[in-house]
Amino acid sequence: MKGTRAQTHTQTHTQRPRVLVLRALGLGDLLAGVPALRALRRGFPGHELVLAAPAALAPVAEATGAVDRLLPAAAPGRAVPRALDWTGPPPDVAVDLHGNGPPSHRLLQELRPLRLLAFAHPEAPEIEGPPWYADEHERDRWCRLLRSYGIDADPADLLLPRPHAASPAPGAVVLHPGAGAPARCWPVERYATVAGALHERGLRVVVTGGADEDDLVARLAKEARLPDTDVFAGGLPFDRLSALVAGARAVVSGDTGIAHLAVAHATPTVTLFGPVPPTQWGPPEHPRHLPLWHGPKGDPHGRHPDPALLRITPAEVLHALDRLPDNRPSTRGATP
Repeated sequence: MKGTRAQTHTQTHTQRPRVLVLRALGLGDLLAGVPALRALRRGFPGHELVLAAPAALAPVAEATGAVDRLLPAAAPGRAVPRALDWTGPPPDVAVDLHGNGPPSHRLLQELRPLRLLAFAHPEAPEIEGPPWYADEHERDRWCRLLRSYGIDADPADLLLPRPHAASPAPGAVVLHPGAGAPARCWPVERYATVAGALHERGLRVVVTGGADEDDLVARLAKEARLPDTDVFAGGLPFDRLSALVAGARAVVSGDTGIAHLAVAHATPTVTLFGPVPPTQWGPPEHPRHLPLWHGPKGDPHGRHPDPALLRITPAEVLHALDRLPDNRPSTRGATP
């Protein structure tokens, strides 16, 4: 990756002081953390910024322009990794962007950083950080954490550069039926209804899915009668997925990583929320982003589609798509 940005932890250590940032979560989590990462980049310009995150997210880390090196780290679900493969001297600064502790705090404390930036927690009284607010928006939360330590952070600083690769389906409406938990998966048959209505309007519709969502993608493709050329299953490599999303007319999905990627590329979105509200994970307020939400809150890890999500109808989604602004290149702004 250009020899300097977002390299893996196997490269030789530099002599620069180092900032270690823990955010060993998923694609959407990393993208929601971009404003904080960029704030740290500006706040510690002479430091090497190391991000502890899943190895598969290295291309995403590079695209942020804020990360020098990725330290592979992951755990099932949204758990805290058991250990970090950190070598050499302790970090000069460690930053907990993973959670409110104490497991994530302790993981970083084990490395004996000279300074730890983290939220306060009753079980870690030695950390004099700000309080954690459960209902705070994810982007705002981490920026507030950094501001409490004197580091200026802007939650709106979240756009990614336009991909160099060409889109495999320019101008298409992208449907993404999967999500990290069944509770956040809108029914396939409803996506198929939306696809059918869009086809009747003469629009191209493509479907995407993660590496473990082939069955879901196949069901939608069959019900919507999509040709093989419009089915992107198996988890696209980031550069190709990024190009597809950046060149799309719109992205329709649940509250999952591809929605955050679309926001990062200023691509219009219709995002279906439930059981978590958009006030916690939704896009910034802008005419090109229309979150749909009926509430109430539910279990984000539930094994069945959440009742709040099921209140959203195909007609609502189609109406929202009609309200989105034109997505021609000349309309692509530089603000979120």
